[in-house]
Amino acid sequence: MTTTVPADDVRAGAASARNLVKTYGEGETEVRALDGVTIDLHAGQFTAVMGPSGSGKSTLMHCLAALDTPTSGEAIIDGVELSGLKDKALTALRRERIGFVFQSFNLIPTLTAEENIVLPLALAGRRPDPDWFDRVIDAVGLRDRLTHRPSEMSGGQQQRVACARALVSRPSVVFADEPTGNLDSTSSAEVLGFLRRSVDEFGQTIVMVTHDPVAAAYTDRVVFLADGKIVEELSEPTRDSILDTMARLTPQVG
Repeated sequence: MTTTVPADDVRAGAASARNLVKTYGEGETEVRALDGVTIDLHAGQFTAVMGPSGSGKSTLMHCLAALDTPTSGEAIIDGVELSGLKDKALTALRRERIGFVFQSFNLIPTLTAEENIVLPLALAGRRPDPDWFDRVIDAVGLRDRLTHRPSEMSGGQQQRVACARALVSRPSVVFADEPTGNLDSTSSAEVLGFLRRSVDEFGQTIVMVTHDPVAAAYTDRVVFLADGKIVEELSEPTRDSILDTMARLTPQVG
């Protein structure tokens, strides 16, 4: 049975966590990757999740994106509590309400850019809305690359294909895991600029895990994790305010 969370509880959260705990191992070897995280990731907002290696940022994203199962607590997408879903319903939710952008692009090498972009819809037996497809393609600047395969495109172009693929189904939220990690500074700026425009022009909700303060400065809000807990937040971040916060949160040695 699908559990729908009351709107007042979600508070316009396209994605939300309630006392989310994720542990690995047992007994003395147990690791608490998430230690009671509660957060609302608001609709129509670009949020960055930052923290040192092992802080839990990727685990949080994976639990919210239905790629991993929390040990306890609630992960909510679009008002639907994920633990209440059977496998088939969970697969449908991932396909229809969630978009993904990964560091490694995850494109199918034998497919053209256009075929890669519409692949999630094709797997669901759906056709793209022509007007929406055109808007996404023009926004990402790929009109002249649609017949090219990944090997014929730069890294930045491949990541823009991945971004278009994430948006073409009009998901409730897009999760981006280090989307600029494999890109040079110019390509990174192109991809981040597109993600920013998709929020401003399309009203898209984006949650991005990143270690890069330059990338995080494109967002509306930065959430900092350490040891599986939220320890700080910034609104309207700048590169300098992010660096200052990171320095303050980093333990001093010596």
